[in-house]
Amino acid sequence: MSSTAFLARAGRAIGLIVLILAAIISLGPLVWTLSTSLRTPAEAFTNPPAWIPLHPDWSNYRAVFEQIPLLSFFANSVIVTGLIVVGQTITCMMSGYAFAMIRFPGRGKIFMLFLATMMVPLQATMIPVFVLIKWMGLANSLGALIVPALGGAFGTFLMRQYFMQMPRELGEAARIDGASPLQVFWFVYARMAVPPAAALATLNFSGFWSEFYRPLIFLSDQSTYTLPLGLVGLQGNLGTGSISVVLAGVVVALVPSVLLFAFAQRYFIEGITTGSFR
Repeated sequence: MSSTAFLARAGRAIGLIVLILAAIISLGPLVWTLSTSLRTPAEAFTNPPAWIPLHPDWSNYRAVFEQIPLLSFFANSVIVTGLIVVGQTITCMMSGYAFAMIRFPGRGKIFMLFLATMMVPLQATMIPVFVLIKWMGLANSLGALIVPALGGAFGTFLMRQYFMQMPRELGEAARIDGASPLQVFWFVYARMAVPPAAALATLNFSGFWSEFYRPLIFLSDQSTYTLPLGLVGLQGNLGTGSISVVLAGVVVALVPSVLLFAFAQRYFIEGITTGSFR
């Protein structure tokens, strides 16, 4: 075996080992959460820790439904996350298409200014956004979470980069055939942008489904709580609740994100890694 072939195999072996270690580190907290959710409170802090519960206690999951209105919180999260994902995907596709395909004065400067908003932390804009929400009459409602999140600089950037690689000749041919600008966008370019749109939708679902900070600030009525905020009720007064029940609620909340990624991972990976039409 030549030294070049040996080094290539050694490099692949080292890379594989690094990936396995990274996977173990990433999945470790998830496995621990699932394991602890099946233990009794007395077994949750055993020393040395045991990864596999000897006597799984499924009553923790029943306790989640008994202690909080989980279905109500789940429905609120579905409404909020679903509308945000659909709204932001559509708006980001349209704005990304405009910045990539439509020429207008100041396009580059406006786009750079738009991207600059990604550098502003959420906490810095929370008070102005709250004032606007209150002025619009959306305080303490699901609309307070939906309306401010219908657009996004990252999504616009992602879609713009994808649209910029598409051939302009397709749009010109459609316009010669009598298509309007909106028809060119929807029937030509939007149909070709499904992979990045799916990737954007997956990222948005994961981010907004688990969002805690904005619901904590904008919502005060329990009937409007989303799932992450509602799970706080499992902690009990002064944190006296069962840690096993809390983690059982966390596992229930993780299921939609895991299922979505399992079904959409092909589009997600394709949208992130491809997009060349050369």
